[in-house]
Amino acid sequence: MTTAIRRADRRVSPVFLALVAVLAVSGWAVWSGTLASNTGFAVFLFVVSGWVVSLCLHEYAHARTALHSGDISVEAKGYLTLNPLRYTHALLSIVLPVIFVILGGIGLPGGAVFIERGRIRGRWRHSLISAAGPLTNILFAAVCTAPFWLHGLEGVPTTFRFALAFLALLQVTAALLNFVPVPGLDGYGVIEPWLSPGLRRQVEPFAPFGLLAVFGLLWVPEVNQVFFDLVDVILRGLGVSRFDTYFGQEFFRFWQGEPQVPQVY
Repeated sequence: MTTAIRRADRRVSPVFLALVAVLAVSGWAVWSGTLASNTGFAVFLFVVSGWVVSLCLHEYAHARTALHSGDISVEAKGYLTLNPLRYTHALLSIVLPVIFVILGGIGLPGGAVFIERGRIRGRWRHSLISAAGPLTNILFAAVCTAPFWLHGLEGVPTTFRFALAFLALLQVTAALLNFVPVPGLDGYGVIEPWLSPGLRRQVEPFAPFGLLAVFGLLWVPEVNQVFFDLVDVILRGLGVSRFDTYFGQEFFRFWQGEPQVPQVY
């Protein structure tokens, strides 16, 4: 019976499989132009489903690393099933990130899995658990941009290229924001084990407001400019131009009407 329960606790959730199915079908629709009358809607579904899949993988990476570091409680909590409905804060981890993608094209990180840190020994393990999530976003970005940096775009439909570029932008923004060493974000979780107990106690009350503070700073035009310039530099290094990400976001916002892509491209 115990073995059967453990297998169920690790079995991939039908919810996650449904998300992957939406990603695959919408990706095919963007590629083939099946929804030619509303290509933007197909791009929207592709990007949102891809973004939610990446969020699930982000949290899975935290949980899986914690499991191998000593916190076996993540199994019973359902974190290894990739089911976003099992997260501690589904609102913070799924709903709000999707809303911010729609509103501002920002890959907003969110905290979801509760790790019982008392079960884990060793500062390096604690740091690795925190780093595992944003490292997953980096890997996801590398996969999305592979056709660009491998120079394999020949034959790739332009709209699909734009959609991949915008999805990659979300992954890069999520990774950068997550690695900011502010309480409540993974970046702080990486360095926290190395801080003195006294300093950690002083910082702890501010943890619930760290994400809000970082996002609030992004509304400052000067900070926003510097941040997205950095994102642009990283994406250019991966072969993705600002032109690609711009039209990816324009197609994503299908409710504004389909953009006119210059024929010279």
